[in-house]
Amino acid sequence: MFFTDQTQRTIELNHFPERIVSVVPSQTELLFDLNLDDEVIGITKFCIHPDQWFRTKERVGGTKSLNLQKIIELKPDLILANKEENTKEDLEALMQHCAVWISDIKNLSDACSMIHSVGEMCNRRSIANELVSEIRNQIPVVLPELKSAVYLIWNDPIMAAGTDTFISDMLPYAGFSNAVIKERYPALSDQELQTLNPQYILLSSEPFPFNNEHRLDYEKRFPESTILLVDGECFSWYGSRMRLAFPYFRLLTQQLTGN
Repeated sequence: MFFTDQTQRTIELNHFPERIVSVVPSQTELLFDLNLDDEVIGITKFCIHPDQWFRTKERVGGTKSLNLQKIIELKPDLILANKEENTKEDLEALMQHCAVWISDIKNLSDACSMIHSVGEMCNRRSIANELVSEIRNQIPVVLPELKSAVYLIWNDPIMAAGTDTFISDMLPYAGFSNAVIKERYPALSDQELQTLNPQYILLSSEPFPFNNEHRLDYEKRFPESTILLVDGECFSWYGSRMRLAFPYFRLLTQQLTGN
């Protein structure tokens, strides 16, 4: 069986995978929701969902610091990775030992395509189709009125989600337009952030764990913007967690508009 990943690489599997290592947290959660408990044998230390896997599955390092030797010793027949979250060097090393399927997700369509592909590779096509249908049925037909926003993923240095990211694609569903016009995850000085003058500065819960102290600090530094703490998983996890994202976005919009 041949499968093409989202970087246009083709991998070959002799059978549906029986030993899977996932090195991407959002895709690990997806595997759980595809009922692949027995098949998944390794996850990263950042794969916190589901909790029972986080406590019981073999951990193979961090997303950008994989324990290559441990992964090789597990003898997986499939590794699920991501172009952005894992390093090119780690993935190329692992390709010498087993099939590595790499996602590359910049928008909602990419995310749904990934779910379909993983379902097909892992003999869970029906469940994957149902999952994508559930997600798509929650997408609002009409977007809320958009407010300009800068979505921060890191504090020191300040780093924001740029235009070509999954986060940026999700922002309008929560009522925001991305004020950052640079690609990827640019670092911003206080002056640059002030010049952007967004109506909202969104402080994500991950990868940097912004908290209320940070919110108060940003309120002092950027008094012209409204500072909000937001659930980073709902904006950045592109697997089955998207089922929770759109209800969260609706609630967030209601809180901001009072409707």
